[in-house]
Amino acid sequence: MSPLSLLLSRQNTPTPSAAPHRTHSFSRLVPSSVAPLRTGSSASASLLQRRLPRRPGRALGGQSGARSRREPPVPGGAARTARRRSAGPAGGSTARARPRPAGQGRSCGCAARAAFSRLLRSAVVVRSGPRPEGPDSAWHDEGKTDYYARKRLVIQDKNKYNTPKYRMIVRVTNRDIICQIAYARIEGDMIVCAAYAHELPKYGVKVGLTNYAAAYCTGLLLARRLLNKFGLDKIYEGQVEVTGDEYNVESVDGKPGAFTCYLDAGLARTTTGNKVFGALKGAVDGGLSIPHSTKRFPGYDSESKEFNAEVHRKHIMGQNVADYMRYLMEEDEDAYKKQFSQYIKNNVTPDGMEEMYKKAHAAIRDNPVHEKKPKREVKKKRWNCPKMSLAQKKDRVAQKKASFLRAQERRTES
Repeated sequence: MSPLSLLLSRQNTPTPSAAPHRTHSFSRLVPSSVAPLRTGSSASASLLQRRLPRRPGRALGGQSGARSRREPPVPGGAARTARRRSAGPAGGSTARARPRPAGQGRSCGCAARAAFSRLLRSAVVVRSGPRPEGPDSAWHDEGKTDYYARKRLVIQDKNKYNTPKYRMIVRVTNRDIICQIAYARIEGDMIVCAAYAHELPKYGVKVGLTNYAAAYCTGLLLARRLLNKFGLDKIYEGQVEVTGDEYNVESVDGKPGAFTCYLDAGLARTTTGNKVFGALKGAVDGGLSIPHSTKRFPGYDSESKEFNAEVHRKHIMGQNVADYMRYLMEEDEDAYKKQFSQYIKNNVTPDGMEEMYKKAHAAIRDNPVHEKKPKREVKKKRWNCPKMSLAQKKDRVAQKKASFLRAQERRTES
């Protein structure tokens, strides 16, 4: 048979499948569902069309029903891709094109490249969408900061340049009341001064560390401590005698101005009688200038629009708690012993409660400075052997040699 006839016979003979093409290095990144695409058969092309999403008006096997050229890349990123996919068949026909015969369609490298690019586009769309629900997104929904309020508390007037805008931060926990003076920086909030309700036992208040009276004492302690730190405690004494009425600090002529800050209540409900405003009243009576009104103090009647300062004073002196103690002592002795067990243990009676808070206010004004706890010396324990020095190592070798020589002498003698 001549070479020409042999070549013609080979061309007329049908082949079951095309020869396998060379695979690319990135084809291993394609998932197992696209694994049959490594051959150029028509079955692989139809499998690709079934498993992978198509652009509107374009078939993967070859030409589109409405377009004969390859679509140019459309700028816009993942969002444009998502919109194009959700738009439907507006760009052209969605009829599935007949797969090309083996050897005439896309090579396995082109098919793998197309599959990989589509996988990347779908991944980008998922990342650019809403954050999925689950433990990874729990941090976003904890609600630790009200940024609408923080923006207005932090931003300073532009004509004040580097002057900080101070905030009085008040947070009430289950067992403590935290009061801080802070200002904002890009690195974070800088705490200037702080006072806590768990410091009140030092001043004579050993029980009820989270009530309204304790909040007042904590705010008073914060104000006196801050003014003492800046040397303003002698200039701005505040209101020494507690009346519960409205009081505002005014700057003294020829002296440094009054320390001004703004209340930061956080996520607390700013209702009338909230303990946050008890700390505010204590700080104002202590000598700080904080803009406020009497509408949120206990004793304000929203119907008559009047403020009763005597009711507010009773809350500051703990008389509302004393009245409830007297009520339980008469009505239910067991409930009184159960609810006020710590008061009974510390010998705090309803009649002596006002005197206790008066002494605490005086003690706070006398010495508001925070005393650091003495540093406890910790004796380090060592559970391993320390390293030997060079002299110790040489001495150890000499002892081993001497021991070995003595053993040799005994052996020879015996």
